[in-house]
Amino acid sequence: MQSFLRECLDSILEQSFRDIEVIAVNDCSPDRCGEIVDEYAEADSRVRALHLPENVGLGLARNAGMEIARGDYLFFLDSDDTLTPGSLQLIADRLSDTTDPDVLIFDYARTFWWGGVTRNSLASVFQSKGPEVFTAKQRPDFLTLLMVVWNKVYRREFIEQRGFEFPPGYYEDTPWTFPVLMAAERIAALDHVVVHYRQRRQGNILRTVSRKHFDIFDQYERVFAFIDSDPSLAEWRPQLFTKMVDHFIAILAKSNRVPDELRAEFFALAHRHYRRYMPAGFVRPEGQAGVRYALIARNAYPVYQTLKVANQGRRKVRKTVRATRKKVVSKRLDRHYENALKQPVNQNLAVYSSYWGRGYVCNPAALHAKAKEIAPHVKGVVVAKAEEVHKLPPGTNYVIPGTEKYWEVMARAKYFFNNVNFEDRFVKRPGTVHVQTQHGTPLKRMGVDLLPFPVAAKGTNFRKLLERSDRWDYCISSNRFSADIWEQAFPCSFAALESGYPRNDVFYTSTAADVRRLRAEIGIPQGKIAVLYAPTHRDYTTSYVPQLDVAALADALGDDYVVLMRGHHFYEQKPELRKLQSSARVIDVTAHTASEELQLAADVLLADYSSMIFDYANLDRPIVIYANDWEAYKVSRGVYFDLLEEPPGHVARTQEELHDIFVGGAWKDEQSTSLRDTFRRKFCEYDDGKASERVIRQILLGEPAENLPVVPLDERTPAPSPAAAEAESVKEPAVGRSRAA
Repeated sequence: MQSFLRECLDSILEQSFRDIEVIAVNDCSPDRCGEIVDEYAEADSRVRALHLPENVGLGLARNAGMEIARGDYLFFLDSDDTLTPGSLQLIADRLSDTTDPDVLIFDYARTFWWGGVTRNSLASVFQSKGPEVFTAKQRPDFLTLLMVVWNKVYRREFIEQRGFEFPPGYYEDTPWTFPVLMAAERIAALDHVVVHYRQRRQGNILRTVSRKHFDIFDQYERVFAFIDSDPSLAEWRPQLFTKMVDHFIAILAKSNRVPDELRAEFFALAHRHYRRYMPAGFVRPEGQAGVRYALIARNAYPVYQTLKVANQGRRKVRKTVRATRKKVVSKRLDRHYENALKQPVNQNLAVYSSYWGRGYVCNPAALHAKAKEIAPHVKGVVVAKAEEVHKLPPGTNYVIPGTEKYWEVMARAKYFFNNVNFEDRFVKRPGTVHVQTQHGTPLKRMGVDLLPFPVAAKGTNFRKLLERSDRWDYCISSNRFSADIWEQAFPCSFAALESGYPRNDVFYTSTAADVRRLRAEIGIPQGKIAVLYAPTHRDYTTSYVPQLDVAALADALGDDYVVLMRGHHFYEQKPELRKLQSSARVIDVTAHTASEELQLAADVLLADYSSMIFDYANLDRPIVIYANDWEAYKVSRGVYFDLLEEPPGHVARTQEELHDIFVGGAWKDEQSTSLRDTFRRKFCEYDDGKASERVIRQILLGEPAENLPVVPLDERTPAPSPAAAEAESVKEPAVGRSRAA
């Protein structure tokens, strides 16, 4: 929920109507919601943070907020929903125009994870004729609306006088909304979308398979007990009975509500409530709905289930036929994979894959190395294309994608670590553990956040993307900023693994000897200042288009510098990139396997919008941003924050400005240091040299995450700079602490 909370609070606090109190109730949230509400409470006196000592559930949390509320009206807003701009002023005006009713009802729209917005399908009720101030009996059509608490505001004095409160359990809105509306003597309506009701793809508590869905029976017992307490309310019984049965049917229709083994019991309780609360003279509806009513009335669950399975079977057959027609993969590999899937899962087998088989790189490589060290009982297998095999460390177990051995390992492994996604045909078996390691902190838009950016999306099938991402059990992040983005961009049910990026461990474990060795291997002349230039991919171009004249930069820098040219891996084989290397002061390092080694060897990073800036900041060395096409990049790709407003160092918009920054020495001045320090504190939050161990101990060894807490930033010591490494060359022992990998 933490990824939506700021948007929710901002939508309230940025309203033009300011006379509000905001009570943010933290119901013992396991994530950072408590920290966020404290932050807002400190910044805005209208916000009060209420931290409950234990988790009590949504209904009782609302009660706790009501107890300390002092406003004239109560408005309950869930933390993943938002208010539309100007809506509070419209509510205040309508309350004034209708002389402070007990309840004001307003409209809402569903907002979907892919960006769609759909207004409530029953919005026409707001245009129906009737008195402006009314009772529920006078305008019963308003009870056809979704019976939720957040599409209304309530006069606090009325609520307190009647003693209304929320019950515990699921579906807590049901015994609140019906009694409140039936008891209200003055109701008004506002024909305006006030709430954007977020439709989360996953993570909605009511979409969790659990016995807690049985709470619905207790909730309707409370509703009917309220009706029975006042004879004048008896006329509501037929309408509420229909609402109740329809609610039961809706829950039974969903596969992600009641566990399969409890569905017969749920049906039997629905039957009991049907017989208990059925009003005299009740006439069942016609059509399929009437059939369902009749089956519940007879407690005929076997027949009900048979009809449901038959309908599902017809749909499944049609789907299978369509899938078969599209199938183009090898029948032989299919059979081999299917047979392997019938074998038991190997509890001590792990797969490590990076960039669709690019070999021993990025976070999976670092995790593989650490697992060999501290979890040697788990056999690690690296996925590597045939042309990458020669780059693997000696003795590394590997499989080549698409081979029989590959599919056998994919079928049998218990653990999977990948910085992208496995192919569509891969099956996630029950009990297996998938860790999405990611491959950088996101500046550019990712996942479903690319929906509004078709140029960058390039025809991505977002449904398939999310189906692949549904396999994730964990998703690694290196900072809180990333954790929120991953939850937003990939609306799946994974858990955040706030461990830091394993590939960045070497920035804290490498020695001066490692730095000197890497510079020698790359061919950096002793005493030269190495500028690592690492431009990222442009989505708005169809081929490689140089943004910078690298040779001209090298000439401007002079003999004291050398430029390491690191092209994006999308362009490794492009002849256009090869033609750039026309200066004696430029070293082409595009084909170098490990970018971390290049960063360790460099004195300064020259980048544009590459995620490398977040990694390199760990070294606490100068960074210069070359943003000549920022506007075009931002419009075509989409970004999560303005890099020009929060840069890790000086920013150049033209090649001339870039030359000036280097030639004039600004690249390493105090302002550069200050900008980098701010940047590091936000984006290098968890990278402390122990990320690999943190992940392996938690995933492979089952140890609690708190066993290896993150080292505070000010207590970390990055690898020495090249200048410091050269200075230590005389006094440093021959054997270093570790070899950079």
